[in-house]
Amino acid sequence: MFKNLDTIDQEILQLLSENSRMSYVDIGKEVKLSRVAVKTRIDNLEKQGIIERFSIIINPEKVGRMVSAFFNIEVHPQHLYEVADVLATKPCITDIYQMTGSSNLHVHATLELNKDLEEFLKNEVYCLDGIVKIETSLIVSRIKVRKGLRV
Repeated sequence: MFKNLDTIDQEILQLLSENSRMSYVDIGKEVKLSRVAVKTRIDNLEKQGIIERFSIIINPEKVGRMVSAFFNIEVHPQHLYEVADVLATKPCITDIYQMTGSSNLHVHATLELNKDLEEFLKNEVYCLDGIVKIETSLIVSRIKVRKGLRV
């Protein structure tokens, strides 16, 4: 799967991507290594930056964030990073990407209600200097969600 990793590291990454709370002992049983060897390998994967962090994935709908929206935001080049920095401070924003093409920023947000989306756009986004155009798309359903790479 990844050319720069041996088979055992790839198996460890696969197991951790399915359950990041899996113990070193349980991983060791699966890959036929000792707990200490597994810990050493995981520590090395972290030091190399291959594993950036261990985290959880929260279902936004289960915590009341019923509106999930993507924004394609075209920004004048001199304002691109200023707009991105402002948006990055907003709690409802989950992801911001600089893109090629006519849309410079691709942004994802989760909000509770449609009126929250309207207020967010009106009070937090439309007023930013440098914005040329905003296209907003709402997610109808989540078919596949994946954070990061999987083995």
